[in-house]
Amino acid sequence: MNQKKYDLENRLLEYSVKIIKIVEQLPNTRVGNHIAGQLVRSGTSPYPNHGEAQAAESPKDFVHKLRISLKELRETQRWLKLIQRVPLVKQPEKIDIVLDETEELIKIFVSSIRTAEKKKK
Repeated sequence: MNQKKYDLENRLLEYSVKIIKIVEQLPNTRVGNHIAGQLVRSGTSPYPNHGEAQAAESPKDFVHKLRISLKELRETQRWLKLIQRVPLVKQPEKIDIVLDETEELIKIFVSSIRTAEKKKK
């Protein structure tokens, strides 16, 4: 297993870049444009929401912002699977790398939420 950077902010930035590159590959069709809009919104949202969590006004607000990021990552995961299944890109197997990173980010956010909720109590 290769070593991943543990700087979550940078990982989320790089993740957003990967999502944008996938969106730019989608066809200029009704379906392609619809999915592109949804994917760019959900796939780039975790990065700024993580920043919002870092500036949270309370522990409750912190958890709320993390939950938003988690929700968006799960939505992104679904859109990526759909793009791959149709397929809507020329090399759908390359989506696997982004799906793997999505899964890792989901696990990080789930763990962070659990930790933050324990600290709240």
